[in-house]
Amino acid sequence: MKSDVFEVGLFRMSSESGDHDAAMLPRAWDAETLLRSIAWLRLENLRGRNIYIRPQGEHHLSLVDDLSRSAIERMKAEGFDPAAIVETSPQNFQAWLNHGERLTKDVGSAVARALATRFEGDTKAADWRHFGRLAGFTNQKEKHRQPNGLFPFVRLVESTGVVYREAGKFVATVREQCEREQDARRRRDSAHARLPVNRGADKSIESFRQNPTYGGDGTRVDLAYALYALSRGVSEEEVGAAIRSRDLSHKGNERRQEDYVERTIRKALALKQSQSRGR
Repeated sequence: MKSDVFEVGLFRMSSESGDHDAAMLPRAWDAETLLRSIAWLRLENLRGRNIYIRPQGEHHLSLVDDLSRSAIERMKAEGFDPAAIVETSPQNFQAWLNHGERLTKDVGSAVARALATRFEGDTKAADWRHFGRLAGFTNQKEKHRQPNGLFPFVRLVESTGVVYREAGKFVATVREQCEREQDARRRRDSAHARLPVNRGADKSIESFRQNPTYGGDGTRVDLAYALYALSRGVSEEEVGAAIRSRDLSHKGNERRQEDYVERTIRKALALKQSQSRGR
């Protein structure tokens, strides 16, 4: 993966010891520290935690999740050779692609979504900083428990570190699309700002996160922003993307994170409807 610092996440699917046992234990380590910590990671894995990894900060990689073997072969045939391939459960794979350049958050998320769409991966797990499973540890999902009661190991299938052949052209195409979409949003926001009913509609979710009113409570911020944005005509898809721009790994696995986003949007829509009736 050729990164200087990694974020390692130790995630427990469910906790029998109550809220005091955190669902996600995050760590930020360089490669040397990670290697020294393998014994502890193995112990936590044995105790039921899944072990995940991603580069820290903006980086040069994209993770494509939930791939079939045929999808991996198609990637290679079309010039998208992965830098690393990990088998997360029998015949199910994750691929890390090296773009050869650091991507911004917006472009990184757009590239990840485009790759997942093209190769039939999990688009809901496609963003600039998604966790992948760390090879060498077991996949503790109950559905993968084997007849002998054990869980399958996450296996490293390939690790070349190569920059895929189509990287330059593919990233450039996605970056151009992002720029067009940003221009369109700026024009729309400018038009909204000229309408009295939409005055201030260009406030981003970051302005809510920095507002001391919410005391740094991400859940309150997400709901407040969702209500604000939906009331001003912002689409549910855009609101969901804004909420996902912060790290939601503490909410649980990918499915639970998506459930949280959807619940927040539904609650905001209900509040919006309630406010409309009260006028």
